[in-house]
Amino acid sequence: MKKSEQQWIDKLVEFGCVVCRKYYDANTPPCIHHIREGLGKGQRNSWDNCLPLCHEHHQGNDGFHSGKQTWIEKYGTEYELLNWIKEKL
Repeated sequence: MKKSEQQWIDKLVEFGCVVCRKYYDANTPPCIHHIREGLGKGQRNSWDNCLPLCHEHHQGNDGFHSGKQTWIEKYGTEYELLNWIKEKL
């Protein structure tokens, strides 16, 4: 990982879960979710295309990996959230 990529990830971690921040005005510790929209199975996007998501919004009952389409309908696409967080940072 390049230094600039690590700096970006550090900013995302400091920002907290993008869903909690945008929809619930909360700052929750995140893990990093690689956006896979538009990629083939097993491919990983660059470090620039990641979202900070807490466990619940990443892999929990209300998580992206628990129901992608429902999650998108509720919170928006991964790239919409990425653009939102970039505006905030």
